[in-house]
Amino acid sequence: MASFGFSGASSSYHDLCCNGAGIAGNIFAFVLFVSPLPTFRRIVRNGSTEQFSAMPYLYSLLNCLVCMWYALPLVSSGVVLIATVNTIGAAFQLAYTAVFIAYADTKKQRLKVSLLLVGVLCAFGLIVYVSMALFDHKPRQALVGYLSVASLICMFASPLSIINLVIKTKSVEYMPLYLSLSMSLMSVSFFAYGVLLDDFFIYIPNGIGAVLGAIQLLLYAYFRKEGSRRDECTRPLLVTHA
Repeated sequence: MASFGFSGASSSYHDLCCNGAGIAGNIFAFVLFVSPLPTFRRIVRNGSTEQFSAMPYLYSLLNCLVCMWYALPLVSSGVVLIATVNTIGAAFQLAYTAVFIAYADTKKQRLKVSLLLVGVLCAFGLIVYVSMALFDHKPRQALVGYLSVASLICMFASPLSIINLVIKTKSVEYMPLYLSLSMSLMSVSFFAYGVLLDDFFIYIPNGIGAVLGAIQLLLYAYFRKEGSRRDECTRPLLVTHA
């Protein structure tokens, strides 16, 4: 009986840690989802999409839909916190894309974004159809899991261009700290969630995301310090007051 009690306590502690990691990942992901709001307030205020691109939001929409599909009971079980975060994420990306369509500067641009949105939804529909019609449960989970891994790795790799820009310019102007920190914490949280669930399709891409996030934070700390040193060097040695 004592052994059973210890096992039960251990299982309860494991579930607590697992759920805690998943909830933390949802919170940090929500910060990322709302981060473009200032951009969209500007678009609505000016009545124009200006030079902004809808592509990152369309790609994020497809990524969220694929990961959401992976987390649903028809494909996987016990990963409900992956389903919640990606459902919320898909809703945000769809809303952002709708704003692009509503405030597009030209009919051609509006048509292009609309067709791309239809393409994303058709691609997701095809993934759902193929995975349901041609695969049993286990192979279906593997297929959708590998698709979600590929999609997440591409998403996490997208900041590489920003990292390259930071190194070239020796400035962190284009790499906001709160975004890099939120992405890092989200990746670490879902990495832990995947490890605790022993789910390869969750911990592998988020482990890569955590490493890339750590690189961004290290670069931020280094070039922020370098920028401060340059500012100190350019200050006058004597300041006279009138």
